[in-house]
Amino acid sequence: MTAATGAIELYDTTLRDGTQGEHINLSVQDKLLIAQKLDEFGMDYIEGGWPSSNPKDEEFFIEARKLKLKHAKLTSFGSTARFVASVESDPNLLGLLHSETPVITIFGKTWKAHSMKSLGISDEENAELIQRSVAFLKQEGREVFFDAEHFFDGYKDDRNFALTMLRSAVEGGASRLVLCDTNGGALPHEVAKIVADVLTVIGVPVGIHSHNDGDLAVANTIAAIMAGATHIQGTINGIGERCGNANLISVIPNLMLKLGRTFASVDHLNQLTSLSKFVYEILNMPSNTRAPFVGKSAFAHKGGIHVSAVMKESSLYEHIDPTLVGNHQRVLVSELAGQSNIRYKAQELGIALPDKSELFKNIVHSIKELEHKGYQFDGAEASFELLLQRELGNFTPFFEVLETKVHIESGKDAKNVDQAVLKVKVGEEIEHIAADGDGPVNALDKALRKALIHFYPEIKSIKLVDYKVRVLEEKRGTSAKVRVLIASSNGRNTWGTVGVSTNVIEASLLALQDSMNYHLFTIKAATPVIGAQQAT
Repeated sequence: MTAATGAIELYDTTLRDGTQGEHINLSVQDKLLIAQKLDEFGMDYIEGGWPSSNPKDEEFFIEARKLKLKHAKLTSFGSTARFVASVESDPNLLGLLHSETPVITIFGKTWKAHSMKSLGISDEENAELIQRSVAFLKQEGREVFFDAEHFFDGYKDDRNFALTMLRSAVEGGASRLVLCDTNGGALPHEVAKIVADVLTVIGVPVGIHSHNDGDLAVANTIAAIMAGATHIQGTINGIGERCGNANLISVIPNLMLKLGRTFASVDHLNQLTSLSKFVYEILNMPSNTRAPFVGKSAFAHKGGIHVSAVMKESSLYEHIDPTLVGNHQRVLVSELAGQSNIRYKAQELGIALPDKSELFKNIVHSIKELEHKGYQFDGAEASFELLLQRELGNFTPFFEVLETKVHIESGKDAKNVDQAVLKVKVGEEIEHIAADGDGPVNALDKALRKALIHFYPEIKSIKLVDYKVRVLEEKRGTSAKVRVLIASSNGRNTWGTVGVSTNVIEASLLALQDSMNYHLFTIKAATPVIGAQQAT
C-alpha cells in the first residue's frame, strides 16, 4: 500500500536527525538495533544517516546490508551537489550512491535568503542544482525524495521562489517532496494553508518534516496531514537538534485513534510504549514519565474524585484506552487519595479489603499524615503495601532495630571506610553487629544483612538497584528533611521503599528496613531460624 492509495507513509529519521540532538550518541551497533526495531514496528522508511559526513555512518550502511528488514526501506541522506558543473563527480552524491540504499533523500535550498547568502548563487543556478542532483541519482536507479529545507520560511518570504524549487525537484524525478519547517517556528494554521496551496500546483505526494522549537512539531505534522500531506518524517521520542523533531510516538496514535488514518504496516499499535522505551534504553536515557500516550504518568490518577470516576468508567478521565498503545492505567496513593484510591491499589495488589468504612478512614488518614511529613508512595509501593497490611493486622515487622551507630572516617590520613554498628532484635534474640562499607548507607546495608541473614537466609538474594535522595523543605538548609527512595530486587521482582527523616542515615535505614520486611513478607515460609549459628 502506498501514499496514493490512502495510507500515510512513515519515514523515521531517529538515526540521522535524531542523533543531532544534544547528549544523543549512538554506536553503529546501537543504530542497527534501532533500525531492526523500527522495521518490526512498521516504519516505511528508515533514514540511516549521512554517509559522506562521517565514518560511523559509512560503516552503518555497510553493516545494514546484512539486516533482514521485512518492510522498511533503508534511506541515505545528503545534500544536493555543491556546483552545477560537477554534479556527476560530487563527493556527496557519489557517497550516497555508494551507500547502496534503494531510496536517497537529498535536501536543497528553498528559502531565497539561503541560496543567495549561504551558497552565493542565483535563483536559476539553485533551481538547476536541485534538478540535476535529483536527476543524477534517479538515473542511477534510485528513488529520490527531496527535502525542501526551510520551506515554510522560504514560502512566506517568496512564494514563487519556493514553489519554483519544488518544481525543479519534480522535473529531476523526485517522487516525494518533503516540506521542512527547519527552524521550527511555523504555526499549525500556516502549515495547513501552505501545504494545501502546494498541493494545488504540485503533482507528486507531499510530506512534512517539522522541528519542535515552538513546541508545535506534532501539531504541525497533523495539520499538514489534514491538509493533504501523505508522508511524515519524525523521530522516536521527538529527539533531534535543538528542541527536537516531530515525535512519531505522539503523531502515530493521534492520527490512528483520533482521526482514523491508516499506515501501511503499523499493525500492532500496542507496541508503541515498548518501542519508546527501547529507544530510550539504547540511548542510555531515562524515559520521559510524562510523555503523552506512553509515559508512566500518562494514565496515572492521583486525586480521589478522579479515581472514583475512573473506577466506574475509565473514559471519564482517560482520552483513550491505554492498552491500545501498550500502556496501562495506574492509581497513585498520596495526600490527595480517597477511599477509591485505596480500593483500587488494594485490588491491584491482590489484597482483599473488608467493607469497613472506619478502616478506610484510618488508612487514608495514615497516608495523609505520612505524606505531610514528607513520605511519597508513588515510587514506593512496597512501603505502601506494608502499611496496608499492617492496618489489616496481617503484618508485623520481622525484626526491630534497637540502636544504630555510624562512624564516618575522613581526613588526609583516613582510610575512607565507614562503619555501621546495629543492635537488632529478632524474636527474643538480639544481635550486635558491625560492618564496614563504602559510605554510610553501604555500611548500614551490610550490617543489617549481617544481623539478619542467619535468621532469614532468604535475604541473601536481595540487591539494592537504585538509591535516590530528595531534600525537602530546602529553605531549612542542612536541617531540612530528606526523603530516601530505594529500589531493591531479588532477581525476579523489583520493589520500591521509602524513608523520611532530618537525618539521611536514618531515612536510608527506614527504607532499607521496609525493603527487607517486604521481601520476607512476600515469602510465605519466611520464619526466623532462632538459635542458628552466626553466618560467616
